[in-house]
Amino acid sequence: MIGQIVGGLIGGHHDSKKVKGTVVMMKKNALDFTDLAGSLTDKMFEVLGQKVSFQLISSVQGDPTNGLQGKQSNPAYLENSLFTLTPLTAGSETAFGVTFDWNEEFGVPGAFIIKNTHINEFFLKSLTLEDVPNHGKVHFVCNSWVYPSFRYKSDRIFFANQPYLPSKTPELLRKYRENELLTLRGDGTGKREAWDRIYDYDIYNDLGNPDEGKENVRTTLGGSAEYPYPRRGRTGRPPTRTDPKSESRIPLILSLDIYVPRDERFGHLKMSDFLTYALKSIVQFILPELHALFDGTPNEFDSFEDVLRLYEGGIKLPQGPLFKALTAAIPLEMIRELLRTDGEGILRFPTPLVIKDSKTAWRTDEEFAREMLAGVNPIIISRLQEFPPKSKLDPEAYGNQNSTITAEHIEDKLDGLTVDEAMNNNKLFILNHHDVIIPYLRRINTTITKTYAS
Repeated sequence: MIGQIVGGLIGGHHDSKKVKGTVVMMKKNALDFTDLAGSLTDKMFEVLGQKVSFQLISSVQGDPTNGLQGKQSNPAYLENSLFTLTPLTAGSETAFGVTFDWNEEFGVPGAFIIKNTHINEFFLKSLTLEDVPNHGKVHFVCNSWVYPSFRYKSDRIFFANQPYLPSKTPELLRKYRENELLTLRGDGTGKREAWDRIYDYDIYNDLGNPDEGKENVRTTLGGSAEYPYPRRGRTGRPPTRTDPKSESRIPLILSLDIYVPRDERFGHLKMSDFLTYALKSIVQFILPELHALFDGTPNEFDSFEDVLRLYEGGIKLPQGPLFKALTAAIPLEMIRELLRTDGEGILRFPTPLVIKDSKTAWRTDEEFAREMLAGVNPIIISRLQEFPPKSKLDPEAYGNQNSTITAEHIEDKLDGLTVDEAMNNNKLFILNHHDVIIPYLRRINTTITKTYAS
């Protein structure tokens, strides 16, 4: 009876219905583990009545107090969240039910507001309304970290999985979308915190560290009328003590905590991979550095065998289906990566693919061509316009740099074409580097012919 009285006061004379939904989320984590202490704290807040609430926003019914915005539904709360067991491993999704009061005039919801009154953040993956009257299923794709509501200056809002051009946006959702864009832009002030979602930019005034002496002062990049760029993501850290125009830097050991919107940071899988490879890289340097202590030429390789020894040996892990099954059953990504079953040895660098099957594969012409095309500067390859290639360098200063390649060297690689025919058909290319012609010619597919200058 009390529910009917309240429903009459806030919902009019229309019959109240229920719309059920499903919320999928993940708890806060630390690498491969769920933050169990944080989960326990959140459950304590649930007992005290501090819950996670959802309010739908209508795209067709206006708010009685502000007709320019969609009406908001009564708050609905996660169901059974207090008694749901928290998974131990990070990345495990948990589904909760949620039930909304409904009336026919509300129409199709175009967005929803979420308020997290817990003390910890969580990752909200989606909200799905199962059976909206006269519409069917409505799905909200979220994929965002939701921090406690007291961290935000405005409500966290998510829109339905329906893109709109600005001119086609439902009028009752327009104000909500404009406010969301203003929130993401920020106002260019204040220090950026982990819960901010602001994409702001600043000049490069943090390249140096003037507090450590004049030798550590660096010129500011960007911001001038002549050179407004480059720009960097703004962090809003306080200025240095000696130069108020330079932004202070964080210690190198804390460099992973530099401000990036939380949704853009590494997830637990990528972070585990990153830290695992960093750890393995440090360990892989141990043996070479120990060997260097007893080497007469510690800063150079004496032979190709020295290079290959970087990838050979080490501590080999057991192989076979049983060990693979055991490692596959480990739910922790970092441990699985450390116990790889692909034959890679601990304390040794992983063997590059180019020499995994053959130690001399890097010497082939085809591999040279592949590396040049996939290299950092493939534009140094240009079309051959004269044959044999001639250098433009001063022979008195650099000696004779003209190529001694002849037609006989490459004609058996041209599928029956002569050198002139291949060159006229744009089938021959040459590698140039700072006006020094290196005598390597290659066909447009993969064949490369190597000769040596005199």
